[in-house]
Amino acid sequence: MFSLFSIFNSFVLYMPFLYFPEDKSEYIPAGITMSFFILAAILTFRLIKKISKKQEAKTKELEEQLNREHQKKHL
Repeated sequence: MFSLFSIFNSFVLYMPFLYFPEDKSEYIPAGITMSFFILAAILTFRLIKKISKKQEAKTKELEEQLNREHQKKHL
């Protein structure tokens, strides 16, 4: 058990899975890709909110219509 812990500890401590390039221009494609995906996520979020508001308005109208019919029925 101790050896597994020490292996895990050294793996996390030295983090061989991280790569920091000397040439900083290698960050440019990653930055462009990240910007694209962040923009796509924001647009998707706004689209979902817009559709949700439309559905909320339809549901509210339907509820009011059903309430009016229910009140007419009981008069």
